[in-house]
Amino acid sequence: MVDEVDLRQQLITAFEGADYPVSEPMDLLPALPKGPMTRFESDGFSMTAMEIYTTVSGGEFPYEDVEPLVDDLLAELRDAGRL
Repeated sequence: MVDEVDLRQQLITAFEGADYPVSEPMDLLPALPKGPMTRFESDGFSMTAMEIYTTVSGGEFPYEDVEPLVDDLLAELRDAGRL
């Protein structure tokens, strides 16, 4: 079972350095330590930022802050059966 609290914190840490507001997914790449190959892992879950991007619909851009972005990513990963 995925530890969503841990995964949420990983996503917040990775994306909080973006220059908000962000208007598209590409605005998030400079914040990622390894760009699209940044990997998020938690108890059986392992996906790169690029894999997450191809799994989710893209979100409700623009985002003014990291928390709503991460909330949407987690919800879409849940809906896609990845969590």
